[in-house]
Amino acid sequence: MALYLIGDVQGCDDALGRLLDAAAFSPSRDRLIVLGDLVNRGPASLAALRRLMALGNAGQSLLGNHDLHLLALACGVRPPHRLDTVGDILAAPDRAALLDWLRQRPLALREQGVLLVHAGVLPPWTADQTLALAGEVQAVLRGADWAGFLQRMYGNQPDQWHDALQGAERLRVIVNALTRLRFCTPEGRMEFATKEGGAAAAPPGYLPWFDAPGRRTAGQTIAFGHWSTLGAVEQPDLIALDTGCVWGGCLSAARLDGAGRVAERIQVRCPQAQAPGRT
Repeated sequence: MALYLIGDVQGCDDALGRLLDAAAFSPSRDRLIVLGDLVNRGPASLAALRRLMALGNAGQSLLGNHDLHLLALACGVRPPHRLDTVGDILAAPDRAALLDWLRQRPLALREQGVLLVHAGVLPPWTADQTLALAGEVQAVLRGADWAGFLQRMYGNQPDQWHDALQGAERLRVIVNALTRLRFCTPEGRMEFATKEGGAAAAPPGYLPWFDAPGRRTAGQTIAFGHWSTLGAVEQPDLIALDTGCVWGGCLSAARLDGAGRVAERIQVRCPQAQAPGRT
């Protein structure tokens, strides 16, 4: 059995199908996990969502910021963005089943000893703490008041983790770290304004979350997506898999070897669905 980790699909279903073919993926034998942002901005969000759902236990996806945006749109919590491409999901006859499947997805997992997140991990968090905090949000999203939670989810404050945080503020920090984080201070204060560029684009006083000195997950292999302009990452404990599929880059997968090491990287080229730099 092979386990494949796949970066941000963002509704690029054709590329996802070609990537699975290139990997000779078999749902009877293998498993795949998309590291969040399964939908939105690409041309076929409904097809990508249905493809993954059809795999049953062989297919899984983390929740990314675009997936949460779809749920918020469906609840009327957020207005549509002019670049959104999830109208086919919202108009689908099986919309309720699609959205219910999506909101049941986790925000973090650990597979073969590798910690899987969409965006990043705050410096003061351990791997076990990250999974526990993700579980707090997952429990709310899977509960009866999930729409009410989405109404309180958005915002950039608080921008730093404190163990004493409670309620909506506590959950908001967890969501922002796991689905939006790129840069933070060594203490873990998050910065959300900078969205373009790689590690060198860090604003003064900030650095990529994985370069924070004293990061408690240092040495713990972490696989993540979300950062399409990051470029190559040479650190042995990081597996960066967002290679800008929707922007005309590649859709990338990493096959793990059973011990949490990357045995193979597979990529397929993607037609440009969105122009880089557009917001």
